[in-house]
Amino acid sequence: MSYLLRGIAADGGIRVIAADTTALVDEARTRHRATPTAGAALGRTLTGALLLAHVLLKNPQDRVTVSLRGDGPLGGVIADAGLDGEVRGYVKNPQLSLRPREDGKLDVGRAVGSSGEIEVIRSHAPYGDPYSSSLELVTGEVAEDIAVFLARSEQINSAVLLGVYFENGTVAKAGGVVLQALPGADEAALTLLEANIRALGQLTEAMRRTSLVAVLEELCWGLSFELLTPTGLPLSFSCRCSEAKALDAIAFFSPVERDRMVAEDGGAEVVCHWCGEQRWIGADAIKSLSGDEIRCPECSTLWYRQGQALMVRENETCACGRPVRLPN
Repeated sequence: MSYLLRGIAADGGIRVIAADTTALVDEARTRHRATPTAGAALGRTLTGALLLAHVLLKNPQDRVTVSLRGDGPLGGVIADAGLDGEVRGYVKNPQLSLRPREDGKLDVGRAVGSSGEIEVIRSHAPYGDPYSSSLELVTGEVAEDIAVFLARSEQINSAVLLGVYFENGTVAKAGGVVLQALPGADEAALTLLEANIRALGQLTEAMRRTSLVAVLEELCWGLSFELLTPTGLPLSFSCRCSEAKALDAIAFFSPVERDRMVAEDGGAEVVCHWCGEQRWIGADAIKSLSGDEIRCPECSTLWYRQGQALMVRENETCACGRPVRLPN
């Protein structure tokens, strides 16, 4: 089971958030049929999003989305997480395979690319507007980019450790740790923390030889570490897709295209890009879409569906250049 731990050290001067995400990262790898390189990038981003949710969010209904869009062949990676411990995500090129680095590690940095941006979006449910912040990528290795984001956008000095270790094509260990210096933190304590981080080495190697709690005790050696969540918060790879949302996706196709789906295939298969779930939408469900929508008379772009949010606004311009005119 994947789980998250929280703690404090140095008399409350250092906040500690850590997660063992082995099970959920391997599920994500399986769902997306990802190679080790792509799976490592996805796993680090999924773990990073879960950690950021516990740094940035306060409302249990809020979500944080982490997106890395670099110039590397991976094409980008994105993850969406909440305080409920649920996370989902995908990479654009899950079949990417690159040679390991000279030190034998998976080359996530080259896969993502070091030129591009990291974007973090906080969505406030149910009515708040999303808040987005983006910065240029530093390395594409995910952990370093999240640490820089926290320092520059949130003014929180943080050490971020993320890792995914593959063995025989599956995820043997995955996890992450965020260590944050809170206001008033003792400088001597921070110096010791930096030394402890250097002494630990690779996070996944440490997790392979001992428990996550023991890893945190090593990182916080000499700093009076206190674990606040002894049982851990359960974490899972979980998507919010559904048959209704799959039908909503088909609604964007024109009536002519939908009729072709029914005539040629008897329905349509919809694949969720977040989780890889495949759903078959039958002919009757597709036919039920007719008559409940308003489309552009010029290009058939969907403007409005009965009972759904407006796709466009009155007096906007359609993609084809035609002014939008909705009935009263």
